[in-house]
Amino acid sequence: MKWIFFLMLFSGNVMGQTIFLAAGQSNAVGMADSAASVQCAPGTAFEYRYHANTLVQLKDPVGNADLKFESAMTGSAWPAFAKAYHDLTGKKVVIIPAARGGSSCTTKAELEENGTWAEEGRLLLFDSTMVKAKAAMKLCRQPISGIIWSQGERDANAVNAKQLTPEEYEAGLIRLIARFRKELGAKLPFYIIQTGHFTGHPDAGFDAIRKAQENVAGHLKNVFIVYSRTIDFPAKGMMQDEIHYNQAALNEIGATAAKQVVLKEKKKT
Repeated sequence: MKWIFFLMLFSGNVMGQTIFLAAGQSNAVGMADSAASVQCAPGTAFEYRYHANTLVQLKDPVGNADLKFESAMTGSAWPAFAKAYHDLTGKKVVIIPAARGGSSCTTKAELEENGTWAEEGRLLLFDSTMVKAKAAMKLCRQPISGIIWSQGERDANAVNAKQLTPEEYEAGLIRLIARFRKELGAKLPFYIIQTGHFTGHPDAGFDAIRKAQENVAGHLKNVFIVYSRTIDFPAKGMMQDEIHYNQAALNEIGATAAKQVVLKEKKKT
């Protein structure tokens, strides 16, 4: 009888959730303050942990130092996202964190030891993401419902340094989305948190990356900008430092992105 109860409890914990892959660079990792992070009600939001192959209650610091990825130091956007999504839909949420600080979208922009999402480079992140994502899907017996992408600062710096063109970034992002969809589903939604600015650095490269992100969302089906007001954060005092968002900003990003995701899902149905 105890075994039957355990199996029912385990089944209820791993089945029936909506799974999101949270990927990108340091603002996707989260570099803010867990003490000010949103709290999710028990049983409503989970984080997938790869090495233990299990789900744990979603709370900051989200993430783990495995498969080349990083843990939030110490607050992230993902509890706010999960809570808002659950409040709007009643669905349980699983977050698969897959982000690394300083990672690039293109080979030309890659910094040593920071990695890239491109097909070639010194430290490749895409294959590790697939290992983690597919393990989570197998455990939960559910497909991934969408990718939340927060990345572009590294490539913006490369554009400012004339190492990369905005067109090369745009092409790299399109290729990356195609690779995700080849592995995880041809119509997989891709949700972009638009890149902000880097205080003390030229805005030109960052604005070029933002425009490229808008172009990709405008031309590819099921690619959406779900948060765009990151450039307002410096004036609003919502920066942790020159480039990282503080916890108030991450909480706003998470909640707003969740609302946009729900709106897109409703339009599809």
